[in-house]
Amino acid sequence: MPAFTNLSDKQVEELVRYVSKTPQQTERPPSNPSDATKNDKPAGEDMMPYKTLGFRRFTDPQGYPAIVPPWGTLNAIDLNTGKYLWKIPFGEYPELAAKGMHDTGSDNYGGPVVTASGLLFIGATVFDNKFHAYDSHTGELLWETDLPYAGLATPATYSINGKQYVVIAAGGGQSSGKRSGGVYVAYALP
Repeated sequence: MPAFTNLSDKQVEELVRYVSKTPQQTERPPSNPSDATKNDKPAGEDMMPYKTLGFRRFTDPQGYPAIVPPWGTLNAIDLNTGKYLWKIPFGEYPELAAKGMHDTGSDNYGGPVVTASGLLFIGATVFDNKFHAYDSHTGELLWETDLPYAGLATPATYSINGKQYVVIAAGGGQSSGKRSGGVYVAYALP
C-alpha cells in the first residue's frame, strides 16, 4: 500500500486510532455532539471519523438480493477499449436452481486464473460450491465440478514433469450459512 503523504498529522492519528480499536463497530458517535457529555467523556472523544457500521445487505423477505437477477456476473473486458467482450450470470442458489431458476448469479469472492491456452478457471461462488472452467474468449462453460466447500479464492496453475494442474483453496465461509472447512483441491489438465 503506498504512503498517503497528503494526510495531516491529525488525520494519521485518527486512522491509527480507528485501526487499533477493536471492534470499531461497537460504538456509534453521537448524532448530536452535546450528547457526548452524557457518557462523561469530553465532546468529540472516541468519535472516529473513519468508522464503519458493517456491511448490510438489501434483501427481499426470502433473504435473496432485492434487485432483479443476475445477482452476480463473470465478465471479460477488453482492456484496450474498456468494452465488455462477454458477460454471463455467475453462480446460483441451489434451492432456486432446484425450482428451475437458473442463471440467477450469486455473491462471488475470488478471481480467476487463465491458462496460456485460454482456459479460465474460477471458483468464487458463495452458495453453489462449484469450480468452473470457461473459454476465456467466449465465456462458454466448458466444465464444472462440486467442491467440498465454496472456493472463495483465486486458483493457481502449476506444472510438474510437463503435466499442468490447477488448484483452489476451498474453505467456504462468507454469508452462505453452510459449514466451513479448509482443503486444497487440485485437478490435472488433459
